[in-house]
Amino acid sequence: MSIRVVVADDQELVRAGFGMILDAQDDIEVVAEAGDGEEAVAAVRRHSPDVLLLDIRMPVMDGLEAARRVCAESDCRVVMLTTFDLDEYVYEALYAGASGFLLKDVRRDDLVHAVRVVAGGESLLAPTVTRRLIADLVRRRREQSAAAASAPHGLDALTARETETLRLLARGLSNAEIAKTMFVSEHTVKTHVSNVLSKLGLRDRVQAVICAYESGLITPGSP
Repeated sequence: MSIRVVVADDQELVRAGFGMILDAQDDIEVVAEAGDGEEAVAAVRRHSPDVLLLDIRMPVMDGLEAARRVCAESDCRVVMLTTFDLDEYVYEALYAGASGFLLKDVRRDDLVHAVRVVAGGESLLAPTVTRRLIADLVRRRREQSAAAASAPHGLDALTARETETLRLLARGLSNAEIAKTMFVSEHTVKTHVSNVLSKLGLRDRVQAVICAYESGLITPGSP
């Protein structure tokens, strides 16, 4: 079964380029393109794609608002597209429910890999820059206000093994690496991750990492 994708970018050449790369894959189908955020939301409602590649800076409705709506209304995974690895909007996009982000100069193979990873329920946490974004986001919010203190963490609902899984996940470890560290199977790790998301009411691994930082379970810069 093909992974259904919508590509949303106000630059036609970018849309067309990404679309051609993805459509060339046997397991990926680009079902629609959109030139602004409003069109992107409409396309998701119409086609129910698995993944939305969404430019952050677009006319009519920006990518941030479009991400909020798509994540609130559907199970579609959102990957933000940006030309800057420290774009301010990326922070808010992760909070809105986006599963990660890609730079527009992403390599062909990395683009295809990202779509497959996100469609499979994972998040784009491996790149160092993504973890830096999350850590920096939390640091800024803590410095600016006490808002983080009101965030619903609920870590007391987790078992000791689930808490350790969350800590390792927040450090950027893959399921295989977590399994090796905890001396358990990957299947067990997947169960722990699923339980963490369910108990904390989180959408995916990105939001789990944010929660881990905000709760103080892990601090920016920690090994």
